[in-house]
Amino acid sequence: MKSFKEKLETLKENLEKENYLEAKNILKDIYFNYCLKDDEYKSSPVIMNIYAGTGGKDAEDWVSILLRMYSKFFENQNIAFRITDENKNEYGGYRYVEMKIDTKNCYPILKFEKGVHRLVRISPFSAKGLRHTSFAYVEVLPLIEEPKIEIREEDLEIETFRSSGKGGQNVNKVETAVRVRYKPLNITVTCQSERTQHQNKEIALKILKSRIYNYLQEMKVKKIEELKGKKIEISWGHQKRSYIMDPYKLVNDHQFGYETNKLIEVLEGHLELIHPLGALLT
Repeated sequence: MKSFKEKLETLKENLEKENYLEAKNILKDIYFNYCLKDDEYKSSPVIMNIYAGTGGKDAEDWVSILLRMYSKFFENQNIAFRITDENKNEYGGYRYVEMKIDTKNCYPILKFEKGVHRLVRISPFSAKGLRHTSFAYVEVLPLIEEPKIEIREEDLEIETFRSSGKGGQNVNKVETAVRVRYKPLNITVTCQSERTQHQNKEIALKILKSRIYNYLQEMKVKKIEELKGKKIEISWGHQKRSYIMDPYKLVNDHQFGYETNKLIEVLEGHLELIHPLGALLT
């Protein structure tokens, strides 16, 4: 805690001296090493999906604009990324696009982009040059790897007993049946179908590993659902951020109450102008 207080004091001193570069480095250190100390997904690769919402062709074109904005941002920040899936329309827009970001420590930054993004502009698809509102949804998830299953001997409780099923003349005379309990998750497997205790134990352990894997997969799906959050409509009343091109230029982040009139710069990838962690991104 003393170290943390010292860092805050050093940050304050650098800000007072207008030594902003050093202040930014200290701020990064505080955010990633103190604020995110217990964040299990801090270093995980990231999956970012952008989906077209209400707005037809304009919404699909809006996805392509957002894709370009994030691509520029990644390039500005030297962040490694690649498109892993897409559904493109005949006009150059996207119904959806998926990117994988491999650079570490990106999830704590990109998670603030999650939500409905609204665009207001003169539609290039309107013959009368009408102003149009369209929506896209940005989904940001840490890539949760397949669970690695390591079963330690001390986590197992193994019992043997006489089999009650078929298996030969000695099956009811010796303890060939095996019951294995995995103590950390209280999962129990019993096997008595084979002739020997060794065979039953081998099969029981295989079944146990499968059940543990299935349990961890269910927990993984549950965690992803929690990270995705409540499903919302990609339309009016749900926007996280608005980008106004006409009749004036403005980007307004409704979630954090930030706004800037530097719309063109934001769309060129300068998210530090509207991002809540902007001071870390400059």
